Amino acid sequence: MILITGATGTIGSEVLKLLVERGERVRAVTRSPDKLPPDLDVVRADFDDPDTLRLAMTGVDALFLLTAPAKPTPDHDLAALDAATRAGVGTVVKLSAIGTGETIGDRTVGGWHLAAERAVQDSGMAWTVLRPSSFASNFLRFAQPIAAGGPVPNLTGNARQGVVDPRDVAAVAVEALTTSDHKGQTYALTGPEALSVPEQAAILAAALGRAVETVDVPADAARADMLGHGMDASAVDAVLTGVEWARAGHNAVVTEDVAEVLGRPATSFATWVRDHLAAFR
Repeated sequence: MILITGATGTIGSEVLKLLVERGERVRAVTRSPDKLPPDLDVVRADFDDPDTLRLAMTGVDALFLLTAPAKPTPDHDLAALDAATRAGVGTVVKLSAIGTGETIGDRTVGGWHLAAERAVQDSGMAWTVLRPSSFASNFLRFAQPIAAGGPVPNLTGNARQGVVDPRDVAAVAVEALTTSDHKGQTYALTGPEALSVPEQAAILAAALGRAVETVDVPADAARADMLGHGMDASAVDAVLTGVEWARAGHNAVVTEDVAEVLGRPATSFATWVRDHLAAFR
């Protein structure tokens, strides 16, 4: 039995889909069971409720660990790991983020991920850590404004990043969950090329056959917008630390990890755009 946390999100839902297609026994953990098909093994659980986590782990062999707390903390990962080890789960695949543990000035990128990664590695389970780069699907946040002719907000200027298709991240996770070939590995998952936001916009524009503009967003304006939408201040600080790290050129990284795990090239941003073009029209 494979347990999937974050089962209704961008990565978790794709991991769930791929595992079901492969005929694996799966259980999905969510706080919103109504968002998943009724024929699935779905458990309502909360990272802040140890009893629900304990029940969710019953009979589980492998855990896909994806947490997204409102505040940047490893506590949810630690709670899930505690429940998993008590239940005798043998394998854990942790979704982290590229750049975790690196520094920019006196700040650490993804400090909460780093603490969770260390706990995963010390858990006694067979482990794999996935550190994806910027998701191609981030552009979907602006699908409606783009469709209306508006610009794409750009926090990272001309800095390039190894933009990755979330479907590739999910496919790597499935391999790590279902085979023993990736124990003890930390994978930096990127697409096949490093792209800036303006370059991504140009690729989308070519597919749409019309201009797609970008507009630079200063850090202060981004901070005010995120706080104005109710985002926790510590989470805003964490996001902007990652933005500054990327703006400094530290995420202009392309690896072969996706290709080595999947035995095929990583998916290009142009291919991702083609497959999601309807969302921008």
